[in-house]
Amino acid sequence: MKRRIGFVGIILDDRKCVDRVNHLISENAEMILARVGLPQRDKGVSVITLVVEATTDEVGLFTGRLGSLKGVSVKSALAKKL
Repeated sequence: MKRRIGFVGIILDDRKCVDRVNHLISENAEMILARVGLPQRDKGVSVITLVVEATTDEVGLFTGRLGSLKGVSVKSALAKKL
């Protein structure tokens, strides 16, 4: 399978899951090209955007693990062009 450029958007509604999310991001560092985080402490929510280069299987496994965490919402997309 070919690796493609894309993004993973993560919304954290629960600060208790921050350590686990950061651990999963670190475990998948080889696919991450860029990371932008925006904590909104006053609103109790944080947003992380990752630019990735990965296969659909790699992104699916990663987002599935993230999405299984309580208080975490995840969306992703990969470019159609290889």
